[in-house]
Amino acid sequence: MPNLHRRVVLAAGLGLLAASTVRAAGAVVRVDDPRLDALIDPAAPIRTLFDDGRWCEGPCWAPGLGGLVFSDTKANRIRVLADDRSVKTLFDPSENGNGNTLDGQGRLITCEHRTRRVVRREPDGTKIVLADAFAGRRLNSPNDAVVAADGAVWFTDPVFGITQPEEGILAEPEQGARRVYRVTAPGTPAAKVEAMTDALDQPNGLAFAPDGRTLYVSESGASLNPEAGRAVMAFSVGADGRLGPPRTFAPIEAGVPDGLKVDGAGRVYAACGDGIRIFAPDGTPLG
Repeated sequence: MPNLHRRVVLAAGLGLLAASTVRAAGAVVRVDDPRLDALIDPAAPIRTLFDDGRWCEGPCWAPGLGGLVFSDTKANRIRVLADDRSVKTLFDPSENGNGNTLDGQGRLITCEHRTRRVVRREPDGTKIVLADAFAGRRLNSPNDAVVAADGAVWFTDPVFGITQPEEGILAEPEQGARRVYRVTAPGTPAAKVEAMTDALDQPNGLAFAPDGRTLYVSESGASLNPEAGRAVMAFSVGADGRLGPPRTFAPIEAGVPDGLKVDGAGRVYAACGDGIRIFAPDGTPLG
């Protein structure tokens, strides 16, 4: 598992390069729980692998595409970072792409701000629209996506891409809420877009626990409204895929949580304003 852990931390960290301020030199690992020592060397340094992005988002480890795929949202392109640290552009323009993930067949799924839709890239380059509307109205600006064990695509739909000038096209929301959605049988005639919860102000990153019984979602409402929420929330997932009521998994006192990853042991990695915060499955801060 060490390589997986390294890549998860790298993936979460990449999303911060363009979004955070430069931190002072010195120690970069804060240990809140001794269990962190089994995961990260407290003396580990940060190595910058790429620093030419305007607003890096949506890291996704995709060996079939050449390495770590990520969106440079404000630059309107999607790029890939190879093991040899070379970087190439996959898609330009990217429709202000943000979150990326892979389905079970290794196909890239991307949330596009500019078109306000979720799309899938086929092996021949064809782009299939998985979701662009709900209840007859356009989505806000899909932000991040994850694929469940049954192949359904889950995604968040805050308003960042229609309220931030460089992240999409300014527009009034057509949806009455910012929701988490699920697309069943994506890309087929039987596909259905379902609203799973509207409990969060601005849902952002999302990830499933290894057993699929918990869905973690970043509440990033405070980025637009200081009085709104800033926490990693958790929902129980029923046998039918329906969500239980939200509970606060990890409060965030500074900035807001953005991208989320979960490793094979169930630890949750949250990209936050002050770094990558890591939590045990029970919500204990590890560091």
